[in-house]
Amino acid sequence: MSLAPAAPDLSDLRDYAFEWALVDVEASGLVPRRDRVLSVAVVTLGPDGAQTGEFSTLLDPGCDPGPVHVHGLTAERLRGAPAFDQVAERIGALLEGRVLVAHNAQFDYDFLAHEFARARLRLPVARRLCTLALNRRVDPPTGDLKLGTLAAHYGVPQLQAHDALDDTRVLAGVLRASLRQAARLDLPLPLVACPPRQDPQFAPKPPKTPCAFRNPGRLAPGGPLVQGMKVAVTGETRTARSDLMLRGVTAGLNMMGSVSRHTSALVTNDSAADSAKARRARAEGVPVIDESAFLRLLGDVRPGTSHEGAALPGPARAVPAPETEAAPGAVQAPESAPSPALPAVPTPRAPEPGEAAAGPHSGTKRAAKPRGPLSGRRVLVLGGTHPEAVAARTRVVELGGAAAINLSAGVTDVVVLDGGHADRRLARITALLLPVHDAAWLLAPVVAEAPGAVGGRAAAHVLPRGGVVDLPLPKGRGPADRWTVTASWAQQTACEIDVVAFVLDEDEQVSFDEDFVFYGAPENPGGTVRLLGDGPTEQTVSLDLSTLPPSARKVVVAAAIDGSPAFGDVGALHIVSGPGTSAAALAQATLDAATTERTMLLAEIYRRGESWRLRAVGQGYDHGLDALARSYGVDVTD
Repeated sequence: MSLAPAAPDLSDLRDYAFEWALVDVEASGLVPRRDRVLSVAVVTLGPDGAQTGEFSTLLDPGCDPGPVHVHGLTAERLRGAPAFDQVAERIGALLEGRVLVAHNAQFDYDFLAHEFARARLRLPVARRLCTLALNRRVDPPTGDLKLGTLAAHYGVPQLQAHDALDDTRVLAGVLRASLRQAARLDLPLPLVACPPRQDPQFAPKPPKTPCAFRNPGRLAPGGPLVQGMKVAVTGETRTARSDLMLRGVTAGLNMMGSVSRHTSALVTNDSAADSAKARRARAEGVPVIDESAFLRLLGDVRPGTSHEGAALPGPARAVPAPETEAAPGAVQAPESAPSPALPAVPTPRAPEPGEAAAGPHSGTKRAAKPRGPLSGRRVLVLGGTHPEAVAARTRVVELGGAAAINLSAGVTDVVVLDGGHADRRLARITALLLPVHDAAWLLAPVVAEAPGAVGGRAAAHVLPRGGVVDLPLPKGRGPADRWTVTASWAQQTACEIDVVAFVLDEDEQVSFDEDFVFYGAPENPGGTVRLLGDGPTEQTVSLDLSTLPPSARKVVVAAAIDGSPAFGDVGALHIVSGPGTSAAALAQATLDAATTERTMLLAEIYRRGESWRLRAVGQGYDHGLDALARSYGVDVTD
């Protein structure tokens, strides 16, 4: 599907006609609540794609400009430039009434939101469009989805990367070409309402210093405190609560904001207290001591076992790795199916039709990159009952292919089950001359030569449910060490789905409530894990493997339905994972839950020795997000 350079006239694309404001910012860092904008450019386009305005300026941030080797903006170049509040109203006038467009739009939007807030002005943006998310839907045959790569693919000249004005002019060409491809495939645009549910004014608390010691268990009657014990406090105290917490942290204790079955002790002066912490402590049999006893025990806290000195275990119940480790990127057979401890919640579902339950020794077997008659092909399944569609997608993966859930330029084949001829996408599929097959084709598919890697794009590893892949080791500290897991679902989905993440310790519990990352708190205090809202049917969890503390053994990415529908109504979720938001994906998986589940574990990224691994999970539960959060030790207020 090679493309000629897109013509600027988009007047024939009436369903994709908006007033656009294309934006690019260069910043002193990656954290909008902390770092500042150094330069900004805005180019406006009319509904026909013609440019209607342009503005760019350097800005004096009043701080160190950060990575000069990236953006080239030294303090000397910025000296004498206006401050942001001096140009905010002019920028606002260009944004007013238009859809904000950027490549990785949440980054630019959040920086603008914080700068406008500092200037005490309203950011006049009601909707935004991310060209990165749009091209993930289009799925062009490129090695990655970086702006420069897309510009080369679409025939858009790029003169100076990381120059805000040139990047914005390039973005205009990429947007025009991307809109034409979206129209060709009849794809809805991933417009995001602003401000998003991920509140741009979210300012995480100062990072809590992670406890350096492993949890030794519960406080024994008459016994001492041991470094690493998880201690919570509830009710009125004679000593200021903040002072109690600080003294505990200084002594090497893990002072918690919630109670779980892993809590070592609860400190309270009222043993009959009716707080949520006290009720949970009684239910779990957690030892309770009063403030005086706690202060006395603080005088003789015994040494604990350091996270740094302990062997790094894999996930719970995983079998030991064989002596020969796979190279980074090598796919392994599914390990034992994960199941977090979930007290008083329904049992995880059984495998879907066509899924083989992982055997007790499945983790010891290595599998080469899947090969089969569908290797290198992406197959979209239309119609059928939920079990029939699940079985068909599972069969596609067994044959070495990737199961698609949406139409894109990467789809090579379409399987139509009963009722699939009523799918509105079939007319577009026919016009695109894509091969269409019935269910019998999956028994022994006959295909033309597999397309394999197209346009330099290496196919991502296709993981079955429970499949594991080794990740490259972090190289240091910086954006190159951020790893992403992007989840997407059918673009026709009407209900809201929330993607969340839990940063867990060796007890499969959060170290503190803020390590639960969700739409209301889209970043944990250390900034190591972030939630990005890419579109109405797509969300990304980004994590920095190099800065996760030693106590962080696993990051669990999950999805939850907001409301009464279940994942059986939604259908499959697709996950892709790779090093960064626009880099080539290393792994992908299509996950189906059964009919009644409302929450689903999508993926785990966990330590294995000195390395990291990613597992595609696909484990569904009937309960809601609040029950899942409590199972991981998050204090959820009813």
